[in-house]
Amino acid sequence: MTREQYAPPPEQTPTSRRGVYPGSFNPLTNAHLAIADAAHDQLDLDAVDLVVSEVALDKRDAPGPPLSERVRLIETDISDRPWLSVRTTPFQLIADIADGYDVVVMGADKWVQVNALRYYADETERDASLARLPITAVAARTGSDLPQYGDIVRLDIAAVHASTSSTNARNGTLDLLPPAARCWWEQHLQTDNPTTPI
Repeated sequence: MTREQYAPPPEQTPTSRRGVYPGSFNPLTNAHLAIADAAHDQLDLDAVDLVVSEVALDKRDAPGPPLSERVRLIETDISDRPWLSVRTTPFQLIADIADGYDVVVMGADKWVQVNALRYYADETERDASLARLPITAVAARTGSDLPQYGDIVRLDIAAVHASTSSTNARNGTLDLLPPAARCWWEQHLQTDNPTTPI
C-alpha cells in the first residue's frame, strides 16, 4: 500500500475518544487483543485502531504473511469487536502515527523502543517527539520497568499475556494466537518454506 492509499485517522466527533495501537502484529496475538481490550475499557475509548506500519522499525526482514494478507487475518480475528479496526500507514515513528488520536496504546517493548536514542538525531529530537504523544497507555511486560517520560497510564492485563511475544508465536508457540492467525501459521509452519518474507 502506498502513501497515497493511506487514509488519515477518521475525524473526531466532539464526544468521541479514539485510541491508536501501532505495531507490526506479525502475527496478531491474544496478548495484543488483551491490550486493546484493556485500553478500550480502562480509558473509556469509543474506538481503537490497530495501525500496521508498511515497514516496521527493526522488523524489515521478519518472516510472515504479506502485508495485505496480514491485514485480512487481523480483520478476521477482530470481527467480534466492533470498536476495533485495522489500518496501515507509511509512517514509522509513533508520534507521527498517533497524530490526531486521544490515546496511543503500546506494549512495554514498544515504549522502550520509543524512548531509545538510536532512533533520533539527539535527545532534543527524541524529547520533542515524545512531547507530541497524546495520552500514552502502556502494558508492562513481566519483570520489566517502564521508562518514564511524562505521564503514562499503565494498562492492567492478565499475567498470562504479560510475557507473550510475536517472536515466540512465529517460532511455533501457536496457542498464543487467535483463530485466523493460528490457522495461517499452522499451515505455513508445516511446509518446507513455512513463511513468506515481508
